[in-house]
Amino acid sequence: MTRRDVALRACGCAATGLFFMVMAGCTADGAAGGGATSRAPAASPASPTSPAPPSTAQPSPGASPVSLVPDLDESKQPKTAAEARALLDRIVITEDAFGPDVVRRTPFESRPDRWPVLDEQCVWQTADLPRDVLATNTRYFQIPAGSGHGRVQINATVTVHHNRAESGWETARAMEEVVRCPDQKLREGEDIKGLLGTANHQGEQMNNWSEDAFSEFGTYVSAQGGEPQRYFWYQAQFGPVTVAIAGKGAEGFKQETLTQLVVQGNSRMIAQAKQALGKAAG
Repeated sequence: MTRRDVALRACGCAATGLFFMVMAGCTADGAAGGGATSRAPAASPASPTSPAPPSTAQPSPGASPVSLVPDLDESKQPKTAAEARALLDRIVITEDAFGPDVVRRTPFESRPDRWPVLDEQCVWQTADLPRDVLATNTRYFQIPAGSGHGRVQINATVTVHHNRAESGWETARAMEEVVRCPDQKLREGEDIKGLLGTANHQGEQMNNWSEDAFSEFGTYVSAQGGEPQRYFWYQAQFGPVTVAIAGKGAEGFKQETLTQLVVQGNSRMIAQAKQALGKAAG
């Protein structure tokens, strides 16, 4: 049984390969110090679509895609929190990864000793780091309002576990959270509605760039008013590391541009994770 099967069976559903977790059939950003970091991304819940994979390789018709995932060098896996933080620093990105329009938000980084937890009421809280997490960091970016659009928010998260099994279970729990809580509260006055999710294991549906890829799609609703906006979370895994980008759109900002930024940031981080932990080419 795969981790994906476990997550789906938790809600009484079963699927293989690429799946769309339709919430009606399955269920019976926080800033540092200001709430839990949400794993809740977005697209229109009426028509969920996954972003284009980071790879530009185009295999011939009927051929399997060329894998861009190197073998994991287990000797490079961190064994202590200090080693994990050093690895994390090699993977996490700055605003330069997105382009000149993206700048840092304040606060810029999450607290290193805290972890987001979705409680039984589907409200995001923060808690101490669980035992399976050696180090984690979330950085907060934005595109300031202007040029006919509102403020766009982007979060970049890197988490380092002891091993591949633990990072895989992080992905499985994220899948279960979407099934259990299609509507989630980030904090008072900020909600994610109608979450859907997709997941591709390595080799499935053209996923040739990570060991596991997982996306959530939903709609961001704020008590401050304005139209609901696209909200999107895109996560990838290599060895003991997961990397993720969350993007919240804004009025007048193209959804396809937001998707490109999310994929761009995630691609940079997963590439750096593979460079740091992969076996050198023979």
